Amino acid sequence: MSDTQHPRRVLRSIGAVLAGMVVGAALSVGTDELLHVIGIAPPLGQLFSDKLLLLATVYRTVYSVGCAYLTARLAPYRPMLHALAGGVIALALGIVGAVLTWNAVPSFGPHWYPVALVLLTLPSAWLGGFLYSRRDAGASKT
Repeated sequence: MSDTQHPRRVLRSIGAVLAGMVVGAALSVGTDELLHVIGIAPPLGQLFSDKLLLLATVYRTVYSVGCAYLTARLAPYRPMLHALAGGVIALALGIVGAVLTWNAVPSFGPHWYPVALVLLTLPSAWLGGFLYSRRDAGASKT
């Protein structure tokens, strides 16, 4: 590998992880906003019910799997490593968010919600990377 290719691979790696994270954040915030606009979620500043928080947990987990898949797809090499790197960054951000809001209950909702998001982060990242790797392995056999 030439010296000019190495920095390009590093930038592509960073870009793949950032793309997954930006898409995940946009999808999550966009879905939250859509739920507010169509009246399923309460107005901003009011608490989500446990049912709505469960719904948010489900769609954020689905988005996390999809974004890890995207990260793996965009990765210049070792797609699972990139998917998990995004997962580790998301895990760290989730833990920081949970810690910063922990004592703000009830204004940020019940404790189970951030705990669930934190616990689902790495399995979601792994699943997204696995699904891409499985698809990629199947494509190379044909």
